[in-house]
Amino acid sequence: MTAETEFGRVRGIEHRGIKVFKGIPYAASTEGTNRFMPPVDPEPWAGVRDALEYGFSCPQTDPCPVAVADDEGPSIYKALAIPGEISPAEGEDCLVLNVWTPGLEDGVKRPVLVWLHGGGFNGGSGSSRAVDGTNLAIRGDVVIITINHRLNVFGFANLSEFSEDFAASGINGMLDIVHALKWVRRNITRFGGDPANVTIIGQSGGGRKVETLLAMPSAKGLFHRAVAQSGVAVRLVERETAVRNAERLLAILGIPTADVHRMQDVPAERLAGAFWEALRGLGNIDAHTVGFVPTVDAPYLPRHPFHPSASTVSADVPLLIGHTSTEVTGLVTEAALWRLDEDGLQARIGGMLGDRSREMIDLYRRLHPAATPSDLYFEIASDYRYGAKTMKIAERRAALGRGPVYLYYFKWETPVQDGLLRSPHNMEIPFAFDNVELSANLTGGGSGAQDLADRISDTWLAFARTGNPNNPKIPHWPAFDANDRPTMVINDVCEVVNDPLREQRRAMFRALDFE
Repeated sequence: MTAETEFGRVRGIEHRGIKVFKGIPYAASTEGTNRFMPPVDPEPWAGVRDALEYGFSCPQTDPCPVAVADDEGPSIYKALAIPGEISPAEGEDCLVLNVWTPGLEDGVKRPVLVWLHGGGFNGGSGSSRAVDGTNLAIRGDVVIITINHRLNVFGFANLSEFSEDFAASGINGMLDIVHALKWVRRNITRFGGDPANVTIIGQSGGGRKVETLLAMPSAKGLFHRAVAQSGVAVRLVERETAVRNAERLLAILGIPTADVHRMQDVPAERLAGAFWEALRGLGNIDAHTVGFVPTVDAPYLPRHPFHPSASTVSADVPLLIGHTSTEVTGLVTEAALWRLDEDGLQARIGGMLGDRSREMIDLYRRLHPAATPSDLYFEIASDYRYGAKTMKIAERRAALGRGPVYLYYFKWETPVQDGLLRSPHNMEIPFAFDNVELSANLTGGGSGAQDLADRISDTWLAFARTGNPNNPKIPHWPAFDANDRPTMVINDVCEVVNDPLREQRRAMFRALDFE
């Protein structure tokens, strides 16, 4: 089975009626003189190219990982593991995408969903069975695409201060995604998709990428709906900070700024190691606003996505956005966090909120009188890091008065690992992809999880098809507004609640200087 692309034919497989193509190049390799440069089209190939295996993921492995004391707690990484799955190989020829489609050149214009993977801006891959598009393509008669792109210093080391040749180096990873969306616009009709109905969807770092694309002029018009799951790119990195990070990276590699082009000759493994060393040197920081992430710098990203207000670049695009109730349980593995006493709670929240910690603990204890110190820590930390920022993004986006915003709050708790993960970071992914059995290590599988997946995947599909998530399987879901703040609370029973975290939200907005 083959398909035509603008650069040559590719050979895929058919599985359960879905045509699958993996590792299709949407741009050239980023090795050598292409490193730190904007993406360019690949060279056309003769004959038929096999598209049977996932392609490279961007180099990201830390060659000298630092062990974490007491790293024995419940782990989302164990929960995400799929038996038999092999970690994707890493390499700089990583600008590839994967396609699942019900039909080829059959005249049907199907909605297209482009998945942007998590892992912050530092790691991760679109080459994972957890986001296999087969079930969703069957369920919705849609085309699913997952992509790989440049990450960490390969995609976001801002070397522009040292050479005009590297003017885009602080945002190349996002320009890769724009390039992939241009490939979709030019090629997706051949794969049975509609280039006029493209939804970008991502979780965690992928959600941040979705939110960043909403503020990028070069991405305008390449997508028509947006879904950000647990993504909170209110702000990104300022140019001055990004340049300091690049100087630190050059110093670690022993390369003078005047010889910055030597960076193109450094072995990829050494460059990845220098990235991790530079990141550790930044100390205890928010790596999403201070580390190697997209630089706010004209013309590529003229302003922060949602600070001090929402970008107007793609204001007409409908946005579906939300977070889980205990995001942090999916981001830590320190066993001590599950056995905190009162002093431990005070110390942890004090380090996070300073002189507001006592007030916040008292509020959450009043709202959750039966909660343990660990329960309170997870609730407070999750709302501080994700919940409040998600709600503020929804508010600022809705204030534009253009495309509708739909806000959700995911409360369903997984039974795996004795229920200790509760409703962690990444929890929405298997439900949105209709992959709860494939991801049974995370969901527990079974009829209850599948019932929720039936509702959530159909809801996400309805949004991709029309820009409105409403469908017969859920209660009516109104668009968000700052007065009533309607929110779909997702659990075994889904219901719309106005401002379900009202008191927590107000306290967190004050703590984050959002008001």
